[in-house]
Amino acid sequence: MIMKKSFFNKHKKFQKTLLLVSLGGVIGFLNGFFGGGGGMVCVPALERVLKLDNKHAHATAIAVIFPLSVVSCAIYIFKGAIESLPLLTVGLGVLLGGIIGSIALKIMPGKVIRIVFAFVMLAGGVRLLI
Repeated sequence: MIMKKSFFNKHKKFQKTLLLVSLGGVIGFLNGFFGGGGGMVCVPALERVLKLDNKHAHATAIAVIFPLSVVSCAIYIFKGAIESLPLLTVGLGVLLGGIIGSIALKIMPGKVIRIVFAFVMLAGGVRLLI
């Protein structure tokens, strides 16, 4: 009986690990293909699969996507697909916005974060359709 339980626990852990790696692959593909947007998949996945609360899911998504973005950026730079002026000017804005956003994430209640995130996803979806 103990052996069966141990086998099923290991099998369940393996399935969860496989699911997380697969989700990571999808998130990486989206981020690399579209140049961003992996967080739209990463946050809900972390909330549902790992049962993370909203704030931890967003913070983890940022931590996951940052190195991914650095790698994608390096590939685009190597291919010569990035102009330096937009990189510097937009990059400065992204840096400042990221700092402000991380401070806001710590301060805002989880419910407000969910509403803002849902609105941003909805607005992005509508914008893609128009």
